[in-house]
Amino acid sequence: MNIEEHYKRLAPKLTNWLVSSGSSYHEACDLVQNTFLKVWQMRDDLQDDDEAVSGLVFTIARNLRKNLVRDNERLTFVDEIKDEDAGSVKPAQLPSDAEYLRHRLNEAFSRLPPILREAYTLFQIGELSIREIATQVGVSENLVKVRIFRAKEKLQQILADLRVT
Repeated sequence: MNIEEHYKRLAPKLTNWLVSSGSSYHEACDLVQNTFLKVWQMRDDLQDDDEAVSGLVFTIARNLRKNLVRDNERLTFVDEIKDEDAGSVKPAQLPSDAEYLRHRLNEAFSRLPPILREAYTLFQIGELSIREIATQVGVSENLVKVRIFRAKEKLQQILADLRVT
């Protein structure tokens, strides 16, 4: 399978996983592009194994995202609202249902321990197999299953008030 076919198969999954991991959509798209740029540069050394390429792609993206987060923590932002304009800012509008749910989901995911969040998002959003996740994370397949189960349980607890009975 060539790089273009890998891109077509993995880019949507990778984008979804990055967004669910806290990146904005535009940031996720940039990370996906940078990931596949690195894969392109490594094309001569790639194995012709879908699982190996999939694991490599997600590992590169995860590392690029970590670097981006680390770099952003070092940035200092200047307040964009001038002191004289501070009183004239329009009040925020009520969020739509979709915005509210997106906020609640992001909040719930942020409350998960990182190892549970990683396993769950790679499985549900990244659509990786248990075996691919185990290989990428470096743990047994059974441990991956346990982490996914615990993440799902924890999310159900956190979001219990949203359930319709």
